[in-house]
Order: sequence, then C-alpha cells, then structure tokens
Amino acid sequence: MNYQEFLQIVMYEDNHLLVVNKPSGMLVQGDQTGDTPISEHAKEYIAKKYSKQGKVFCGTPHRIDRPVSGTLVLARTSKALERVSKLFHDGKVDKTYWAITEKRPPKTEDTITHWLKKDTTKNLTHAHMSDKKGGLKSTLSYRLVRALGDRNLIEVKPHTGRPHQIRVQLARIGCPIIGDVKYGFPKPTKDGSIALHARAISFEHPVKKEPFNVVSPIPKAFVWSFFEDVI
Repeated sequence: MNYQEFLQIVMYEDNHLLVVNKPSGMLVQGDQTGDTPISEHAKEYIAKKYSKQGKVFCGTPHRIDRPVSGTLVLARTSKALERVSKLFHDGKVDKTYWAITEKRPPKTEDTITHWLKKDTTKNLTHAHMSDKKGGLKSTLSYRLVRALGDRNLIEVKPHTGRPHQIRVQLARIGCPIIGDVKYGFPKPTKDGSIALHARAISFEHPVKKEPFNVVSPIPKAFVWSFFEDVI
C-alpha cells in the first residue's frame, strides 16, 4: 500500500491518534505469514507526510480480524497507546459493527451471552451456552436493520472484546456471516473477505478529553451493495 492508497483510508488524524478504514484482508499486526501489517504502512505514511527521520512510532491499542474491514484506531504516541488501550480494557469504548448473513436471526433484536473458549492451535473459538466447559463470558447486542431476501443486515454491539466474538456468537444462533467459512458459512467470497465491518467507534479522546467518534463507510464489495440506501 503506497502513500496515496493509505491516504484514501484515513478517517481521522491528529498528533495523538490515526484512525483508518481498514480494508479486509489486511493484517493489523505482523504474523507468521510475513505479510506487511497496516501498522507498518501507517509508519511509512507518517514518515512521508511529516518528513520524519528515523524510527516512527505507531501503536495498536486494539485489533480487528484480517478478513474484517472497518474502523481501526492507531496510536501515534506511547501516551495515547497506553490510555486508549486502558479504555478498551476497561470497557469504555463503544463499538458498532455491521454484519450480513443469509439466515435471519431468531429475533429482531436481542442480547445474547455465551462462554467463549479459544483453541489457539487452530485459531478457532468455540461458543458454549454455559460456563460448564470453561471459557470467558461474552455478551453482545444485535438488531436487524434490514432484510432483503436472503440478505440480512445486522447491527452488532459487543459488550466484551473476545477473539472472533461476533463471528462465533452469530454462528451459534444459526446466522454465520457471509463468507466466514471458519464459522459455518458454506463458501468463501471471491476476495476472501467476510461480510463484517467495524462501522463506528466512540470513546473519550485520550488527550483532549472530549467525545470522539468515527464512522467508516462500508466496503465497495458486491455483497454490501444491497444496502447502499441504508448508509
């Protein structure tokens, strides 16, 4: 991703924070694949824009899964990283996701709780209905925004921040996200993305101490075109 391409995904920027609309398929942090994560692209962008010499700082106070698109907060200073990370840890960040499923959820809106247990060897999370099998208590609220045939746009607000939480909890109620073969959808999308988008995020700015909110446009992928009039 070059400078101009990165510039197109920047949603907000100041001396402390850099918020981007992450494309699906891009890593937030490096892993065993060796692919360049968005945090490194951000460092290159900052270095070029501000003519910075030497090492550039860019921290990642939270993550979203590789096949997921949407709002990602990056920290430009260690102070911002520490403070925003604490906001996430303390549950003081309001996150809104949009998901598209083929199957309609059992209720128009609901709050659901499962106990999630991650299998780190397979990078797979399992959702249980009680704590008898272990796992971490995980809760989210959802509402059906629009239903068009076999396309259901669901707004999700996670109240906890577990690995793959939205993906596995929606699958557990019979609504796997389109393209998410890891959690039960029968086939992948052409570009390997899943129809899950981190739509918006809000919290108190770590330095300015004022309300902070960013909303990211939905991807241009075909599956999202069904709901362009909702935006």
